[in-house]
Amino acid sequence: MRLPAILHPLARRSVALLWGGLALSAVGDQLFNVVLGWLAVSIFGTNAGLIPAIQAAVMLATALLVGRVADSIAHRAAMISADLLRAAVLGLTVALWLALGQPPAWMLVACVLALAIGNAFFRPALMALVPSLASTAELPATNALIDTTERIARLLGPGLIGMLGAALALVHFVTMDVATFLISATAVALLPRGPAVEPRVGRQSLWESLARGFVAVRRDPLLSLVLSVSGIINGAWYTAYFIGLPLMLVQGGVAGGIGAFGTVISAYGVTNLITTLIVGSRQVSTRPGRMIFGGNLFLGNGMVLLGMAGWVLPTHSLLMGFVGAALLSAIGGPMQDITVATLRQTVLKRSDIAAGTRAFVVVNQAGLLLALLASPLLFDVIGVAQTVVLCGVSVLVVCAVGLFRFGR
Repeated sequence: MRLPAILHPLARRSVALLWGGLALSAVGDQLFNVVLGWLAVSIFGTNAGLIPAIQAAVMLATALLVGRVADSIAHRAAMISADLLRAAVLGLTVALWLALGQPPAWMLVACVLALAIGNAFFRPALMALVPSLASTAELPATNALIDTTERIARLLGPGLIGMLGAALALVHFVTMDVATFLISATAVALLPRGPAVEPRVGRQSLWESLARGFVAVRRDPLLSLVLSVSGIINGAWYTAYFIGLPLMLVQGGVAGGIGAFGTVISAYGVTNLITTLIVGSRQVSTRPGRMIFGGNLFLGNGMVLLGMAGWVLPTHSLLMGFVGAALLSAIGGPMQDITVATLRQTVLKRSDIAAGTRAFVVVNQAGLLLALLASPLLFDVIGVAQTVVLCGVSVLVVCAVGLFRFGR
């Protein structure tokens, strides 16, 4: 029986090993993200964006400043160090939580800082490592496989909380995240040493390290436009699903608490995963602009429907309305993410891939930070559901611009 194209790269031991570690780590991340999001809403209400805003600010600063350091060390070493840092800080949080009965506020901030710094090192190194593990023809499938780790996690992580939230203390979901980071670090350490030598970047000034990724990306018109608007999309998506959604669940009186939140995010994960399998089985797209901004069309419409559900539906229909909107929104993510990752790896020089990926991290986190800082005011002035609708409309505007320029 012939395997689907997306599974072909798993025949390589290095890809299979990396995928397994990333998959478990991604599930742990989703567990922690849902727990953190729920705690933030419970404590801060409409100001719940404070914690992720701190995380976005740290990721932004780290991505801007680590270029000289990150480019001077091996990608494997950067990934292992990032995993061990996150495991250590989260492990300390678990210990203090168990000893004190609740996590200290400063420890939650420390977790956010460690996760942000770790992500800023890990993701660019991972994207730069992938071309040395797979052939050019296999890049879409390999990127899709890596993408499935987050999609599967978005399905399984919140689903686990939905099933176990009433029986298992929240602290133990964080314990699971610690274990997954250690497994991920072990998987990266066990990757076979191939003959390819990682490209090195010579000595560069702080400004050169800041600008190199942006300069490389701007040489390609499509990548340049996607970079310019990615902050808008990321900020709108996070605000709608990780702040607006739990607020609408609480304000709407939906039963189930964090379990209901996990159910909606798991529904998002279902179509996320299905679309990833479909997109990952395709060859390198000959019309990447249409694929990327077509994905935004699904995402934006789903977010508009999410806000409309919270705006007009009665309490007994809210959860089903949110699930339906999430199923539609989730189609768009893989269409953009896999295509953009492959585009970076095929258009940019090998030595510029990590820097180009960091440029996207910078813009994404800047957009997220601005959205999180603005969201409390918008929630209070125009309402939570209305703000979610506005987030969806902003994505649709981006979609229209992109399809006009590159969709034909």
